[in-house]
Amino acid sequence: MITTTGGAAPAVVTAAADVPSVVQSVDWLAIAPPVIAAATALLCLVADLFTAERHKRLLGLGAAAGLVAAIIALVPLRAGERQTFCLTADTATCSYTADHFTLAIQLLVLGGALLTVLLSLHGSRGEPPPGEYWFLLLASASGAALLPAARDLTTLVVALEVASLPAFALVGMRRGNRLSSEAALKFFLSSVTATAVTLLGVSFVYAATGSLHLTRIAAELGDVPGQLDTLAKTGVALTLIGFAFKTAVVPFHFWVPETYVGAPLPIAGFLSVVGKAVGFTGLILVTVVAFPAYADVWGPAIAVLAALTMTAGNVAALRQAAGRRWSAVRLLAWSSVGQAGYILVPIAAAAYSSDDQIGATVAYALMYAVVNLGAFAVVVLVARTKPLNRISDYQGLYATRPLAALALAFFLLCLAGLPPGIIGLFAKVVVFSSAVDAGLGWLAVIMGVNVVIALYYYLKWTAILFRAPAEAAEPAESGGTTAPAAGAAHRRVPAAVTAAIALTAVLGVVLSGYPQLVLRFAATSLF
Repeated sequence: MITTTGGAAPAVVTAAADVPSVVQSVDWLAIAPPVIAAATALLCLVADLFTAERHKRLLGLGAAAGLVAAIIALVPLRAGERQTFCLTADTATCSYTADHFTLAIQLLVLGGALLTVLLSLHGSRGEPPPGEYWFLLLASASGAALLPAARDLTTLVVALEVASLPAFALVGMRRGNRLSSEAALKFFLSSVTATAVTLLGVSFVYAATGSLHLTRIAAELGDVPGQLDTLAKTGVALTLIGFAFKTAVVPFHFWVPETYVGAPLPIAGFLSVVGKAVGFTGLILVTVVAFPAYADVWGPAIAVLAALTMTAGNVAALRQAAGRRWSAVRLLAWSSVGQAGYILVPIAAAAYSSDDQIGATVAYALMYAVVNLGAFAVVVLVARTKPLNRISDYQGLYATRPLAALALAFFLLCLAGLPPGIIGLFAKVVVFSSAVDAGLGWLAVIMGVNVVIALYYYLKWTAILFRAPAEAAEPAESGGTTAPAAGAAHRRVPAAVTAAIALTAVLGVVLSGYPQLVLRFAATSLF
C-alpha cells in the first residue's frame, strides 16, 4: 500500500500513471485453432478415465469433432494479419501472428490430423489404447498448428517439440511389435539430435543479435559486428541443420523408411504430411523471415540439399521390390523423401529472387497432403486383408475393390504429375518455374530428371492395380495359416476409412478441376 500526505498525493498518482503496463492482451480468436486442438486432447485423456470399455470408440468421435471445430475456427481469421503476445514496449513485435501463411499451414495440419483420426477409428478393441492415442495425436496436431504462427525462436522451438514428442510414442504404440519399438527409438534419437543442434544454433544467433524475435533478428543480422560474424553464421548453419533433420532432408533421412514401416499406418501417413509440414514451416520461418541477411549462406546449401534429397528419395523408391514385405509403405516413405526435395526448391529460390517464392512451397505442400494421405488411406484399407503390405498384394485390386483401385491410381498419378492428376502437374510446374525464375537452371534440370524417374515407379504400381488377380494365398500376419486372398477381399470396409478415401479423392478431383484454389498461394505474398 502507498500512503501520501498533503500536496504530495497528485505527484505520486502521476508517477504511477506513467508506469507502462506489463500485462499483455491476448487475442483469443487468433489463437483459437491450436487451443481448441490442445483442449480436445486434454478432454479425451480425462474422459478416458470415466468411459466404459464398450464406449471407448466415442473418444475418437470426440477427437474428430474437436478437429472440425478447430478448422471452423480458421474461418473468422481468413482476412489474416492478427497478432497477439506482443511486446509492451514495441507492439509491432509479436510472438504469434495469424497471417495467410499461418492459416494455410494450419488448415493443412488440422485437416491432415482429421483424416488421420478417420483412418484410426477402425482399430481393434484396445489397440492402440484409445485415451492415450487420441491425446498424443491431438497434442502433436496442436503443436504443429502453433508452429506456423510462431514469430520468435522460443515459441518456434517449443511448438516444434510439442509436435514431435507425442509422435515418438505414437510410432511405438503397436504392442509387442519389435519393428515398432525400433522405429520409435530411431525416430526419437534422430529427433533429439536435431533438437540439440537447433538449440545450439539458436543460442549462437541470440548471442550475436541479442533478440529472439524473428523480425528483430533479421534487422540485427544485417549489421552484425565483425567479431560476431562467424558466430552468427555458425548459428544460422546449425539452426538449418536442426530443421534438416526434422524434414528428413538428405543426409538426415535415414530414420524415415523404418519409422514408417514400424508405425501404425495412420501415423505413418500423419508423419508423411503433418510431420513434413512442421519441418518445412520452421525452415521457411528461420530462413525467409529471420535470416534473409545470410541468404548467401543458406540459399546454396538448401539448393544442394534439394537436389540430393529428390534424387536419393526417387532412386531408393525405384529400387523397391514388389514382393518385399512392407514394400508399399517403403515406397511411399521414399517417395515422401523425394517429394521433400521438390518442396525445398522454392525455399532455395527465395534466396536468389526478390519475388515471394514461398507460395509455391505452400501450394505444393497442400496438394501433396491431400493425395499422399489418400494413398495411405487405401494402404490402410488393403492392409486389413494383406497385412504384409507388399506392392504385389495390390495386383488385381480393381477386380475386387474397383473404387479403391481407381482412387489409388488417381493419387499415384497426382504424385507423378500426370493427367488426370492435373493438380500434381500444375504444382510441379509452379515449383519448376520458381527455380527457373531464380536463375537455378541446374536445379530445374535435376528436378526434371527426377520427375521422369518417379514416373516409372508410380506408373508401375498403377499398372499392377489393373492386372488379373493373383491366385496365391495370403499368409496370416501371425504366421502359420493361410487364407484365400479373394475371399478375404470382401471383408466389410469401415465407414471411417471409406470416408477418408472418398474425402481425399473428392478434394483431389476438385483441385484438379479448379487448381486455382491451391495455386493462388503461389501468386500472392504470404508474409
